[in-house]
Amino acid sequence: MDICYKYYMDNLLEDSHSSSLPTPVCPVGETCCPLVAEVSELRENLDELSNLVRTDTLTGLANYRFFVQELGQEIERTQRSMQPTSLIMLDIDFFKKVNDQWGHEVGNQALKHLAKLLQQAVRRLDTPCRYGGEEFAIILPDTNLAASVPVAERIRREVETNPLAVDGKSLQMTISLGITTYTDMTDISVDELVKRADEYLYEAKKSGRNRVCHAKIERVDNVTVEEKQALSALFGGGAQKD
Repeated sequence: MDICYKYYMDNLLEDSHSSSLPTPVCPVGETCCPLVAEVSELRENLDELSNLVRTDTLTGLANYRFFVQELGQEIERTQRSMQPTSLIMLDIDFFKKVNDQWGHEVGNQALKHLAKLLQQAVRRLDTPCRYGGEEFAIILPDTNLAASVPVAERIRREVETNPLAVDGKSLQMTISLGITTYTDMTDISVDELVKRADEYLYEAKKSGRNRVCHAKIERVDNVTVEEKQALSALFGGGAQKD
């Protein structure tokens, strides 16, 4: 029993970080080892505590603490892989009026409704989070600015066209969104990246709400000089002579 106990306690915390754990077995081959059930229960408790630490209890999305950790990891990954990471910050327009006119319980329902729409609109590898209050964030790995704008627009339309049903009435909501992108050339902190996305969010608010704001998307010309010359010759232009 002492051998079993030491084995399980040495490996329990390390194993709890794995997403796919094998079924516990007795290290000395006992068929009725009482510690197997105990370790399984402890694993379940650790998983539950881990989920509570990183999950917003109202919406079920990742919470602020997990958001900061995840965004920091994506920044590090971008630095290694040179694949961009985009960040969308958004919040509900005139949310105070929702609470004032409909009550705080309906306000909570609105937050949960928005969270559900966010989960349905993003990829599995994206991370929608509740940043705080009525503000949300979405981390988009391997996504540049040009690719993230259609995502934000799709989310904006989904919210606008899917009102919350409350006692036979419809609560129409809109959101404002700001986007920024981190690349291997950016070299800023998590806080600065969030600040930039927030600035575009506030720009969307000032511009009339229910819209997406972001930096100007630079046009990228992927056609080489040789390809241009070949196309010119193909269509009869020919190469110019000195």
